[in-house]
Amino acid sequence: MNDANLEQRLRRRLTFLYGDRAETTLHAILERIARAGDLPRRETLWDHRDTVLITYGDQVRCPADTTPLCCLRRFLADAGMRELLSTVHLLPFFPYSSDDGFSVIDFRRVDPALGDWSDVDALGEDYALMFDLVLNHVSRRGEWFRQYVAGVEPYTRYFIEGDPKTDLSQVVRPRSTPLLTPVETSRGVRHVWTTFSDDQIDLNYAEPAVLLEMIDVLLAYIGHGARIVRLDAIAYLWKEPGTSCIHLPQTHELVKLLRDLVDAVAPGTILLTETNVPHEENISYFGNGDEARMVYQFSLAPLLLEAILSGDATVLVDWLMQEEGTRGCFAEKRPVSFSPPGTTVLNFTASHDGIGVRPLEGILPPERFRALIDAVRDRGGHVSTKRNPDGTDTPYELNITYFDALRPVVDGPTNDALHARRFLAGQAVMLALKGIPGIYFHSLVGTPNDIEGVKRTGRARSINRRKFDADELHALLAADAPQRHVLEGYRRLLAVRTRQPAFHPDGPQQVVRLAQPGLLGFFRQSPDGGQTLLVLANLGPKPALVDLRALAGNTPVGDLLGGDLLGGQRLGDTLELLPYQVAWVEL
Repeated sequence: MNDANLEQRLRRRLTFLYGDRAETTLHAILERIARAGDLPRRETLWDHRDTVLITYGDQVRCPADTTPLCCLRRFLADAGMRELLSTVHLLPFFPYSSDDGFSVIDFRRVDPALGDWSDVDALGEDYALMFDLVLNHVSRRGEWFRQYVAGVEPYTRYFIEGDPKTDLSQVVRPRSTPLLTPVETSRGVRHVWTTFSDDQIDLNYAEPAVLLEMIDVLLAYIGHGARIVRLDAIAYLWKEPGTSCIHLPQTHELVKLLRDLVDAVAPGTILLTETNVPHEENISYFGNGDEARMVYQFSLAPLLLEAILSGDATVLVDWLMQEEGTRGCFAEKRPVSFSPPGTTVLNFTASHDGIGVRPLEGILPPERFRALIDAVRDRGGHVSTKRNPDGTDTPYELNITYFDALRPVVDGPTNDALHARRFLAGQAVMLALKGIPGIYFHSLVGTPNDIEGVKRTGRARSINRRKFDADELHALLAADAPQRHVLEGYRRLLAVRTRQPAFHPDGPQQVVRLAQPGLLGFFRQSPDGGQTLLVLANLGPKPALVDLRALAGNTPVGDLLGGDLLGGQRLGDTLELLPYQVAWVEL
């Protein structure tokens, strides 16, 4: 994109957002682009070796003479992850006041309790990095909000004030807490917009100065090596009383503006939107290929969980086939895609948040949804709610570790081997699906529910946010415990995955419908057609037989199939899959 073309695009977007203030804002952005200097430029967006580890900066804590960021880097090296992971997503590592980092006090500093920028840069020597741009809100303890309370310009315009008498019932809420929070200011009591909590004060993007502040932060993150920038809570960015205040046209225009900016100054940098909403709304952030490069595949985590818990993968298969427009047999050479060129999804089963259930809307039948809720509660999990326009509350997310969500509920001692096998089966499916895999630290090591953490903080999300002392974690992984078996199994999966060109995010995928309800099958192919894999998973509790000859279009199977890359055995006309067994078959 040449400079004139970029300027034209930015002017058009800013005029839509700011009207007669557009030209001044444009000049300010162009000045920032000129000052940005040499930022990283990447020739390729991604390939089959890409995997993202999601972790807190203080996930592993060493003795006092080692910073947590340095300790994390050391643990990953000791665990053999340098060759298996391409990118580390450092969850917010800035000074904060609540929500384990997502109530940011200062966007430009590293929390001294974690280390400093040199520690972040050192981690970037081993991996590409992903940072959070927490752009919807700031901590009430941050300098911007303190200046707002004091009445200092321009900060009096940085936040959204509302009248408690205004009807805001149309606003889509991700929480059941009050939307407006009273604050004592130098100008008297003001009610400010707080989408997520009374400690997270929403920013006012109708004020151009706020956008300019966040552009500065974005460019600083790219300068520190951020290959992927996660746009946190982006769906709620722009507010208009009398509307739903979610996915507004101005929000989409802002994402497009940031994409224009990033493509101009740091080609290859990926913007990832975080929108835990129904699937069609989620993928709207691809735009026409001109918004996010990547979106989270939010529906996958609950659908895959439900398939394994119920032993019935039919809803998951139906959803995958519908999304990809799958028709006929892969041999017909009609690859399909559910994202525009130059975009992809981040597949994941767990993250620092709970398992969102809004992405199940219109997909999972009500009776199966209720069974899923009950299954999570039976395994020690919690169900968080959101406030609806009619004042009722409904489930919003499931708070449980993905490992314990798949714990077999049986009389007597839990079968640890079965537990680990069920869990790793889900991970093997996630790793094979079209997109880039995102692996939460607690999935890598099979962390159980942190019940004490919930008691200590009073927050349901703490169940999935445990932090480890390094010696404690090493001892746990050295013992004959499920955590060791999960880590070893995960390493084997990643070692195989990173060698398969068919797992390239741009390679086509085609789902096939198999006879037994517990079975899931799909083909993956490298973009150049040089490698094709057949992924088969038995997500049910009983052995299942797969007719490989039928899948091969009645061609002699021996002429088409290599071995199972995960099991190593040669294959005949049929393949028996044990409960919770996954095969990656090379054609």
